[in-house]
Amino acid sequence: MAIDTAPSQVATSALSAIPFGSIIGGPLKACIEAQAMAAQTSWNFIKEVGLNTNPETGEKTAINVAFQFLKDGRMSQLNVPLLTIVPIPYIAITDIDIAFKANISASSSSVSETSSSEDLNVGANVKASFGKGPFKIEASINANYSSKKDSKATQDSRYSVEYTMDVAVKAGQDSMPAGMAKVLEILNSSLSAEPADGTLEVNSQIFKLKQNETAELIVTYKTADGLFKPDEITVNGDKSTNMDDKNATFTIDAKTDKYTVTAGNKTVTVEVIDVTQNNP
Repeated sequence: MAIDTAPSQVATSALSAIPFGSIIGGPLKACIEAQAMAAQTSWNFIKEVGLNTNPETGEKTAINVAFQFLKDGRMSQLNVPLLTIVPIPYIAITDIDIAFKANISASSSSVSETSSSEDLNVGANVKASFGKGPFKIEASINANYSSKKDSKATQDSRYSVEYTMDVAVKAGQDSMPAGMAKVLEILNSSLSAEPADGTLEVNSQIFKLKQNETAELIVTYKTADGLFKPDEITVNGDKSTNMDDKNATFTIDAKTDKYTVTAGNKTVTVEVIDVTQNNP
């Protein structure tokens, strides 16, 4: 009897039917999605913790932490971008190990057995006599005959399919992206220590002018937060019409001997000396 190959074919078909793409690709896809979620979490942290958003314009500005300290006998204010002093979460998957094992077993067995026997036994009680006179023959015959035939057939088929998979994922704090590192470098360079009441500076506090001469008074005002505010500068109560992003420029002459420069809580007095009286 030929060996039954059906179990082997079934087992092979079962192995072919295993969804290797889903089994191996599933964990990889999950890791990619997890990495995308981690990146989104980092961006949300930066937006919610380190940036302010103008609700009208959508413009984003860095959040600064300001605190005052004593420096050279004066109270100063230190302005630090928040993103430079808090750890930014950069979680990245570093290793993915996928161990897959498939075990296919199939077996088939067949046993066929045939036996036959014949037995001739001369031993039957058959007696015969023949002949005459002194020549008489007597014979006894014992005859026996048996025939036996046995057959046996056995078939055993079995198969099994087994597969296991182990997935190990390792993640940790990743290095900071180059772009973010550059941003933090720029923010670090913006650290500043300013007087607690700001600074107000003029290009000169004394001007020597003749009667018909004029001069430019250049004033710079920086708040305790380190921001230039030229639009908050006034001279004798008037604002300048000539300003850039740092300075406000005023025109002064010898007709007024004193100018009062004001910005925030700071005040500077500028004196004008009319040299015409000394040089007629």
